[in-house]
Amino acid sequence: MGDPTYAQPDRAGRPGLPEPVTSAGRDGLAALLARPDRSVVALDFDGTLAAIVPDPEQARAHPDAVPALAALAPRLRSVAVVTGRPAGVAVRYGGFAGVPGLEHLVVLGHYGAERWDAVTGTVQAAEPHPGVAAVRAELPGFLDAIDAWRGTWIEEKGRAVAVHTRRARDPQAAFDALRAPLAELAHRHGLIVEPGRMVLELRPPGMDKGVALAAYLREVGAESVLYAGDDLGDLPAFAAVEKLRSDGMAGLLVCSGSAEVAELADRADLVVDGPGGVVALLNSLAGHVT
Repeated sequence: MGDPTYAQPDRAGRPGLPEPVTSAGRDGLAALLARPDRSVVALDFDGTLAAIVPDPEQARAHPDAVPALAALAPRLRSVAVVTGRPAGVAVRYGGFAGVPGLEHLVVLGHYGAERWDAVTGTVQAAEPHPGVAAVRAELPGFLDAIDAWRGTWIEEKGRAVAVHTRRARDPQAAFDALRAPLAELAHRHGLIVEPGRMVLELRPPGMDKGVALAAYLREVGAESVLYAGDDLGDLPAFAAVEKLRSDGMAGLLVCSGSAEVAELADRADLVVDGPGGVVALLNSLAGHVT
C-alpha cells in the first residue's frame, strides 16, 4: 500500500481526511466522525507516536503528537496508549502528564499489566512474574554461550526483558537466529517471546495488546475504535479489532508504515508514513469531529 490519499481542505479550512482502502475501514472512520463521544482512539508508542531509534531510551514522542492528541481527545470517549513499555516510561517519553486536553488519557503499559491514568497520575500494576527475574539473571551468559553477544544488547523493561539486534552486522539474520533459542529460554521460565522490529521481548504470557485493548473498550463502553500500530506486537490488537468488527463494533486499523512489517500493512485499512503520518491523521480527525 502507498501513502494515503487525503481530500482537499474544505471551505472552512479543515484538513482533508484520508480514504481507507477497505469498506470496514470506511465504516470505522464514519462511525468515529458520527459519534466521537462513543469512540476510542488507541495508539502504540514506539514507531507510531515516536520514531524508532537505535537506543530505545532516546525515543520521544513526535513533537506534534501531544498537541494533536490534546486537540482531539476532549471530543472522544477516550484516548489510550497501548505499549509494551512500562506505563511510567511511556508517560515520561511521551510527555503526556499534566497536558490540558489529556486529562482522561490512559496508558496501558506492559501490554496491559500496568495502567497509568491522567486523572490520578499514578500507575496500577499486577505482581511481577518470577520468570522475568530469572531470565534477566541468565540472559547475558546465555547469549555469550550461544555466541550471540556481538551486536546484540539487552533492554531492561521491568516486567519484561528485550534483546535487540538492530546494531548487529546483519540485524535480520541475528533476529532470525535468536528466535528459537530465546523461545526455549522463555519457555523454561514460564515466559513467551514477543517479536518486534529487530527486537525479541521475553515476557509473561496471558496478556497482549489485543487482550488489553478489548478489555479497555468493554470497560468504557466504546462503539467504535481506531487502533494504530507499527510492528508485530500490534498484530494481536489488529486481530482484536477484527473480532470486534465481526461482533458489530466499528473499527479502523491504521499501520504506521514500515517496510519491515509488511504483514501489518497488508491487514490495515489505512497506511500512513510513520509517526509524522499518524500526527497528520490525528490533526485531520481533530478538525472534523465535533
